[in-house]
Amino acid sequence: VQLVESGGGLVQAGGSLSLSCAASGSTFTIDAMAWYRQAPGKERELVAAITSGGSTYYADSLKGRFTISRDNANNALYLQMNSLKPEDTAMYYCAASPRSFIATIRWGMDYWGKGTLVTVSA
Repeated sequence: VQLVESGGGLVQAGGSLSLSCAASGSTFTIDAMAWYRQAPGKERELVAAITSGGSTYYADSLKGRFTISRDNANNALYLQMNSLKPEDTAMYYCAASPRSFIATIRWGMDYWGKGTLVTVSA
């Protein structure tokens, strides 16, 4: 499975961005998909995840501002980000796994994209 992110860029605080992730290859094996991010000097963190059935999980600090969605027919994952803050500046990664999301908490995601950079200016 290959994952390619797009949609990152520079935005002012309070603005919005929409990220996309295109999956290819053996996409029929995918169950959980997620967005992670890593800010400079910080560890990678989960932003949001979504199961093949559409159940969603969000980092508590991001609930209400970010929305994850997926289009299984087109093998795509999306992240709508609103009311962006400078602290949202990070490299955002798309990830996928044939495991359930709960299982990935323990075992990790299996496939990763190369990331797309989001920069939020004050």
